[in-house]
Amino acid sequence: MQGGVNIRKEAPGDEAVVAVVEFLSAFTLFLMILTAFMSLAQLELGSNDPYTDLIDRSAIDGLDRLTSSNGYYVPYIDGVRDQNNATTEWHQVPVIDLYNGLLQPGIVDNGVLDFERINALPNVTIEAMSNGLGLAKGLQLRLLIVIESSSNSSKIGEVLFEGGSDRSTSGTSSVANRKFINGEDIISVSLEVHDGASTPKLLRVTEFSPRPVNGGPEWIEIQNQNGFALSMKGWSFERSGTSGTTDYLYKEGVIPGGQIGLFSGDPSTQVTGNASVVYDLGSTGFLGVGSVDGLDDTTGRLRLLFAEEDEGAGSIVSQMQWNPSTGIVANSTVVWNGGSPSSSSSWYVSSTPTPGDV
Repeated sequence: MQGGVNIRKEAPGDEAVVAVVEFLSAFTLFLMILTAFMSLAQLELGSNDPYTDLIDRSAIDGLDRLTSSNGYYVPYIDGVRDQNNATTEWHQVPVIDLYNGLLQPGIVDNGVLDFERINALPNVTIEAMSNGLGLAKGLQLRLLIVIESSSNSSKIGEVLFEGGSDRSTSGTSSVANRKFINGEDIISVSLEVHDGASTPKLLRVTEFSPRPVNGGPEWIEIQNQNGFALSMKGWSFERSGTSGTTDYLYKEGVIPGGQIGLFSGDPSTQVTGNASVVYDLGSTGFLGVGSVDGLDDTTGRLRLLFAEEDEGAGSIVSQMQWNPSTGIVANSTVVWNGGSPSSSSSWYVSSTPTPGDV
């Protein structure tokens, strides 16, 4: 019995089919690789919208400036930068001087978070922070520093600093985040940049004294409810009474973040409590002292207003009205209860004045 070898030859048409299949397979693989590459490029480069890219880059660059150095402060003398007295110890500069100088904020010293500088952030205005971080005009920021992880469970979630503008009305926002190890704690520093609301109107009248005793001064207590310092520029008081209506517009001054400012008819004799700053409203005639009245004893109205630079009239932030039925007697004060600051139901009369303490 003879054996043999069978030799099978593919037809020319079969070879063409195989070639086409191999080509399509290779082309499909190429498309998959190209798609993956483009997706990666999109992640690296961000969106193709220049405005969105601007906000993304502002958040990244701003956080880098804040967390890559300890910062510096340059004072001004007669409108000129005094470079000879520039210092990296900006956190030791008084709030008023800090407001009137040039600040490059920084919260890292020798590669680690500096808590003295973090604790000084309430002395920095939002405008100074925005300018120091190089944000474009019209962009706002919000800064959050929080303990994210710790061997001590009670410290987890502890906020070391929070302040800035609300993004509820923003159309575009971006957040940059960096984490630091501090002992057994992991601390998160997040900088959000957005195009939302302008500087927040978070100053509130918390107490005022229209009828002081023993020749003492009239006074108004203001609380800053933002973490950052707020400039008094654009803020004004308006008082009305039997003698008519008078207002006073502030063009300078600052109240530190989370702190109290007192506005007094005579700062030299004013009981200040825990107020961080005291401003004189006696020399202007707005508030009285001794036998001189600014606020009406029995019937009057006090308003706190705010106006942007391009606004002709200010918007009412706080409003208080009183009359004989209110029950204001000598040495009593009118106190805010935390409700709507323009509602009459948000105010009550106290017989225990506490200037500088909320």
